[in-house]
Amino acid sequence: MAKISPIASKYIVRSSIKIDGIVDRPDIIGAVFGQTEGLLGNDLELRELQRSGKIGRIEVNLKTQSGKTTGEIVIPSSLDKTETAIVAAALEIIQRIGPCNADIKVVAIEDVRVTKRQFVIDRAKALLADLTANTLPDSMEIATEVAESVRMMEIKGYGSDKLPAGPEIKSSEEIIVVEGRADVLMMLKHGFKNVIAMQGSSVPKTIIELSKKKSTTVFVDGDRGGDLNIRELISVAEIDFVCKAPDGKEVEELTKKEIHKALRGRITAEQAKLDLGVTSSGELINKDARLTRQLIKRGDRRDNKSRNDRNSRDSKGRDSKRNDRKAASPRTPAPARRSAGPTDAEKAKFKEVAEDLVGTRGACIFDGKLNILGKVPMTELATTIKSLGGGIHAIVLDGEVNDSLAKTAEGLKVQLLVGTKNSAKAAKVKVMTDKDL
Repeated sequence: MAKISPIASKYIVRSSIKIDGIVDRPDIIGAVFGQTEGLLGNDLELRELQRSGKIGRIEVNLKTQSGKTTGEIVIPSSLDKTETAIVAAALEIIQRIGPCNADIKVVAIEDVRVTKRQFVIDRAKALLADLTANTLPDSMEIATEVAESVRMMEIKGYGSDKLPAGPEIKSSEEIIVVEGRADVLMMLKHGFKNVIAMQGSSVPKTIIELSKKKSTTVFVDGDRGGDLNIRELISVAEIDFVCKAPDGKEVEELTKKEIHKALRGRITAEQAKLDLGVTSSGELINKDARLTRQLIKRGDRRDNKSRNDRNSRDSKGRDSKRNDRKAASPRTPAPARRSAGPTDAEKAKFKEVAEDLVGTRGACIFDGKLNILGKVPMTELATTIKSLGGGIHAIVLDGEVNDSLAKTAEGLKVQLLVGTKNSAKAAKVKVMTDKDL
């Protein structure tokens, strides 16, 4: 018997069936054909409609429980909606199937084309999105791509070392020194044409000569290799400014926004020396603690005249009564200051410095006016503050405040210690963590 393909159907008639007894699928199909025969005329005879392909295969889904049968009858149709509705209504005249009473109700007549139409719409949207994203770039994208390719073609070899450089490296009054050729390409891509690469860990003669004539900014990767390159450049070239990529990133991986942000946050070469804990020759300061103490003392002499006066009075050996009276006077406000804690302005200052120290394992020393006396590595902190002998108001460090440091600070009358963690148990000096700021 011929049957219509479900794909070619326009409508689907769904009917529920309830039977007071147990019957099988062939019994129901036989009742549908038999009890509607001759009811609708020759044109709507179910057998003829199915034979001609206008009615599809009749599907019957049954479930038997407690001596009763329930289920669903599904009839696909390619007739028009009027004829389909007539065929569906004819099903409801069936009242007996075999020896059992039956009740058939048409639940719905579904338009299959609605589902197909929705599929077509969704697929068309997906195809259009793919076409727009991958095949049809807009004019701005085309212009950007062409401009970037031109910039990347502008790279050339400069000097006797044939270093990769941008086209304006000779005419510009300021140059940017990066590590490799890939860094130069990335900088050119984002519009920086005064860039030159070191091409290795050793500093070429070309860069040394350029640094003497032009304002020089060093832009290195945010890793230990970048720190080593800074030390090497500082030791042999005249560097003016230093900036680094974010921690863990290389210059060639940065976006345009990240490059601009890094360059805006550049620091002087002198500040970079303090941050790295090196001398002008590139050697670590902690190999000679006296160098660190000299740096701190120079800042101390500039910003702390009152402390020098107090030290000079102690050196002259005035009478003990007067020394006791003078020593008591600066200690008088100390308890009040510790109980009150730092002001909001001080907290803001300390928080900013603490954020800058993250990952450096260094410490920043402040006087009573919140002037920075200097930055030292954590390994040299205790030695340095002991050498100062006093005049320290606060210390912000990238590390833990332990009992040893707290005791040393207390002996030097330090007002405040700010660290990443506090393990000091019985310290009289005020201790705060970055969470308290």
